[in-house]
Amino acid sequence: MADNNVYQNPLITRYASKEMAENFSDSKRFKLWRKLWIALAESEKELGLNITNEQIAEMKKFADDINFEAAEKFEREVRHDVMAHVHAFGSQAKSAMPIIHLGATSCFVDCNSELIILNDALQIVKAKLINVIDKLAAFALKYKDVPTLGFTHLQPAQLTTVGKRATLWLQDLIMDYYNLVNLQNSFKLRGVKGTTGTQASFMELFGGDENKVKELEKKVVKKLGYEKVYGVTGQTYPRKFDYNVLCVLSQIAQSAYEFSNDIRILQNMKEIEEPFEKSQIGSSAMAYKRNPMRSERIGSLARFVISLPMNSAITAGTQWFERTLDDSANRRIVNAQAFLALDGILNIYMNVSENLVVYEKVIAKHIAAELPFMATENIMMECVKAGGNRQELHEKIRVLSMEAGKNVKELGKENNLIELIKADKTFEAVHCKLDEILEASKFIGRAPSQTVEFIENEVQPILKSNKSVLGQKGEVKV
Repeated sequence: MADNNVYQNPLITRYASKEMAENFSDSKRFKLWRKLWIALAESEKELGLNITNEQIAEMKKFADDINFEAAEKFEREVRHDVMAHVHAFGSQAKSAMPIIHLGATSCFVDCNSELIILNDALQIVKAKLINVIDKLAAFALKYKDVPTLGFTHLQPAQLTTVGKRATLWLQDLIMDYYNLVNLQNSFKLRGVKGTTGTQASFMELFGGDENKVKELEKKVVKKLGYEKVYGVTGQTYPRKFDYNVLCVLSQIAQSAYEFSNDIRILQNMKEIEEPFEKSQIGSSAMAYKRNPMRSERIGSLARFVISLPMNSAITAGTQWFERTLDDSANRRIVNAQAFLALDGILNIYMNVSENLVVYEKVIAKHIAAELPFMATENIMMECVKAGGNRQELHEKIRVLSMEAGKNVKELGKENNLIELIKADKTFEAVHCKLDEILEASKFIGRAPSQTVEFIENEVQPILKSNKSVLGQKGEVKV
C-alpha cells in the first residue's frame, strides 16, 4: 500500500514496468554487492590468502538475505553506505567479518554492481525496442499499398503509402538498435582496481606479486559472468560510459517522440488513431473527445529522457583527477530514472504500434482533395502527346488551379479543378482519361516495393537474430 502522505515517484507508480523497477531496486543492488564480496573472497583464497571455506560458506548462506534494517542503522552511524553493508553482512556472516571487502575500495562493489545493473537494463530496453520494431514492421507490410498524402513542411506533397511512412519510424529505431548493440559490445566492468585504480592494496596483500593481482581481477570478473574490464581507471569506472548510455536512451526517446507527434497529427486529421478503450474518457468536459493520451504520454516522457545526457556530460567533465563524490547523489537519480522513463515510453510504444486504427476512406478523401493539383503535370503531358502546346496548356492549368484554390480557400468548397478541366475544351484530349490519370496508385512510386525490400533486408535480420525476445505486449498502467 502506497503512503499517500509522501511523494511517490510516478515513474514507478504510473509508467515503468515491474521488471525495470526491480532491476534498479535496493534488493538487486545489495545482493550484487554480496556476490562481489563472495567472488573477491573466493578468488583471494584460491590465490593463497588465509581465507577459509567456512568463511566463504557463511557468506554464501546470507548472500540473498539482506538485513536492511541493520544496514540502515549502521549507515546512520557511519554515514557510509558501503561500510554500513559490510557491517550488516558481517553481523550475519560473523566468521567472515574480518575478510569481507579485503583490499577493496567502495567502488569495487558500487561501480561493478552499477555497471551490471546498467547492462541488464540495456538488455530490457533492447528486447522492448525489438518488439516495437516487430510490430511496426507488421503494420508497414499490412498497409504498404495504401496511398496517403505525403507531407513536407506539414504541407501536402507527393503521395506515399501508409506502410512506407511506417518504415521511416522503423529506420530511426534500427539506427537506435545498432547504437545500443555497439554500446553493449563495448561493455566492461571496472574490475578489481583498488582505491585510486593502482591496485596498490592488492599488491600489498600478495606481497608485490603482480601476476597474482592480475589473476585476481580475471578470476573475480569471470565469477561474475564477464570477461572485459577497463585497462585503467581512477577510483570509479569512466563516467563517460554513463553519458554514452544516456545518449543511446535519448536517441530511442527521440525516435519515439517523432512517432508520437506523427500519430497525434494523423489523429487530428482522423486518418489514423491510437487505441481507445471502451470505457476510456477523452475529456472531463467534452465527452465526445478521443484524445491521443498514449502518444502524448510518449512525448512527455521523451522530453525528460532527451534532456538527461547533458546532466551526465557535466558529471563526466567534473571528475577531478581520480574522482570526486559529487557524482554519487546525482547518478542515483539520473541513471535509474532515465531507464524507468524510457521503459515507460517503450511500453506505450508497443501498445500503440500494435493497435493502430487506420481509416482508409478518410485518407482517400484527403487524397481526392489534393490530387488534382498534383496531377496537373500528368494531365498536361498527356495533352502534349495529343498535339497540344505545352506553354499554352501550362498557362491554362495555372489559371484553373488558381480558380480551384479560391474555391477551396475563400469559399470553403470542394476542390473543383477536375470539373473545370472537364469543362474546358483545351483539355479535351484527356477528358476520357482523367479517372485513369487520377488513380492514386500511380503517384506512389516505389513505396510498396521499398517497404518490402526494407523489411526483408534490414528489419528481418534483426528480428531473426532476436526471435527469443519477440512476443511482448505493451502495457499502459493507467
